[in-house]
Order: sequence, then structure tokens, then C-alpha cells
Amino acid sequence: MNESEQSLEQPKESKVPKALPRQVVKIAELYHPRTWKEKGLWWSLGLFLVTYVVIVVVLGIYWSRSPGPFDVRQNALEMAGGDESKLVPGYVTTAAIIRIGNTLLDKPGGYLRNDIAPPGVYLDNIPNWEFGVVTELRDFSRALRNDFSRSQSQSVEDNDLKFAEPQFSFDSTSWMLPSTESAYRKGLNGLQRYLQRLADEKDQDGQFFVRADNLNAHLVIVEKRLGSLAQRLAASVGQTRFNTDLAGEPNASQSTPTPLETRAKTPWLQIDDIFFEARGYCWALIHTLKALEVDFGEVLDDKNARVSLMQIIRELENTQSTILSPMILNGTGFGPMANHSLVMASYISRANAAIIDLRSLLSQG
Repeated sequence: MNESEQSLEQPKESKVPKALPRQVVKIAELYHPRTWKEKGLWWSLGLFLVTYVVIVVVLGIYWSRSPGPFDVRQNALEMAGGDESKLVPGYVTTAAIIRIGNTLLDKPGGYLRNDIAPPGVYLDNIPNWEFGVVTELRDFSRALRNDFSRSQSQSVEDNDLKFAEPQFSFDSTSWMLPSTESAYRKGLNGLQRYLQRLADEKDQDGQFFVRADNLNAHLVIVEKRLGSLAQRLAASVGQTRFNTDLAGEPNASQSTPTPLETRAKTPWLQIDDIFFEARGYCWALIHTLKALEVDFGEVLDDKNARVSLMQIIRELENTQSTILSPMILNGTGFGPMANHSLVMASYISRANAAIIDLRSLLSQG
């Protein structure tokens, strides 16, 4: 028997792909135009509606995951192209704030606070998380422009920071003409140009001054932010507060009279909004404080204050713990149900108290 006859009797193995799983075949048949024609118009419309809802829900769940932490020094080293000589004072901190801004815009789903289409328009938690991040982005870029980059009150402000800082004050909900993303991108580009000049020995007008008074000035703002968030979170169960606006100053006055006692109660639909705003602000603040610890290491060691900053960061990291409940609970203070807002307020209040102590250490000679 010759080779040709053998080939006829023993055909080669078929190259036809193996059968697809039965579930895949059923799904493919479900979306085949022939099936639509057989089932009719209303059945086809129902199928597409169900598919649309499933896609929106899955995307919404995926986009609602808040970003995780990052290593501030490693991030700065990557921006420096692996050259450690570029990690001059201020480089780690500026690189961290740029990374925070990029994360805000480039996370899964992008920037969602100004979305007008599903699923972004239906989401609630992550847009408030974004607003908390934006708040720290605004505060730090302003401190960078007014304090860290200037040696004294009469010094000239940095041109790139003068351009970048107002961009972050743009409306956080603008969809177009211009969009919020485009304004924030411009601000990040300005910070990127400032970062490049920091590490350029030939370009001496880009400076970051590591001084205790500069750090103290920024911590004043942080202290007020945390104090406000703690009060708003604590109001989830309702509080009767005494008016202490003029306490400690006998000659102080205010524009209009206010009652001695006020009742503060967060509306039920806003409880999770404030919770995730605080969570987003603390996420961004953790990274800026870690970066400041690197850049202000000598100043903190000279004041014996590094451990105080580390304790602040530790308290804030507790605010990023995994939320095991499918929703933010609002039980009473000592009731049978948990109150996530009060737990968050506890962590933030302890961090705020530690910041007051840190500022006292930095103010000492």
C-alpha cells in the first residue's frame, strides 16, 4: 500500500475546535437575530433591558471600589526615573500629591463626580470619596503655593504653582465647557513642571523650603478639616451643642446673635455621603503626611516629633479599614446596631488631638 492510500484510510486529525460549553452556546443562541425574530419585539427589548441593567450594576460595583494605598518614596523614585539623587527636599511630597491627583482621575471609571450617564450618575459613595480627595488636593496645592515654595512673606511665588493651584478650585461637578477633568489635568501638569524644576540644579527658581513654620501652617488647615469632619460625623445620631464660638475672649463679637444651645442632626440620606467624604480626605491625607515625614525628617527628629506624626498616620490608617457591612449603618450611640459614622469620628478625633500636640512640638524652639 502506497502513501496516498494510507492517507485515505487514516485521515489526519480534524482541526475543528472542540465544542463550546453548553452555557456559552445557549447565550450565543439567545442573542442571535434569529431568536429575536422568533420571540418577537417585546421579548427582544426585555432581553436588552436586562442585559443593560446587569452591565450597569456590575460596572457600578467595580467602579465603587476605592483605590488602595501606595508607597510615597517608591512613587517619587519612579517619577525620578530611578535616580535617587533627584529626591531633593520636597520631591517626595510633590510627587505624592501628583499621584493622588492622577489616581483621582485615572482610577476604574475615571472621575465620577461629574458623570451624567449610567452607571456614574447613579453612584453615590465614590463621588463623595472623590470630593474628600479633592479637598486635600486643594488644601495642599494652596499650601505648596503660599508656604512650602516661599522662604518668607515678601518672596515671589512660583509661576507654575500660581497656575496650578487655582485649577483645583474649579467646580468639581462640571461636565463640560470645560470639564472638571481638564481643569484638574492642567493643575497636575503645572505641578509636574514644578517637580522637574525642583530636581534641576541649573534651574534654581524651583524651591521647597523644609522649615518647621511651613509645616505648622499646613497642619493648622488639617486640624480644622479633621475637626469639622469629626463634628459632622458625630451629628449622625443627633447632638445638642452649646455655643462656644466666643469662649475665652471677653471682647469678642459676631455678626448676628445665635442661641446658647443648638441641635445638630445629619439628614438620613446624607450620612453615607459624609462618611465617604471623610474616608476620601483621610486617604489623601495619609499619603501627604507620609511624604512630609520623608521630606521633613530632619526637622521632625530635631523636635523629637517624628513619633507624633507616625501616631497621626496610624490613627488615620484605621479609617481605611475594610467595611464589612453592605451599607453604612446609623445605630444609636449605645444601641444594638453599629454606627459607622461614630467609629470614623473616633479615629479622626484622635488624629486631630495628635495634630494639636504635634503643632505644639513644632512651635517650640
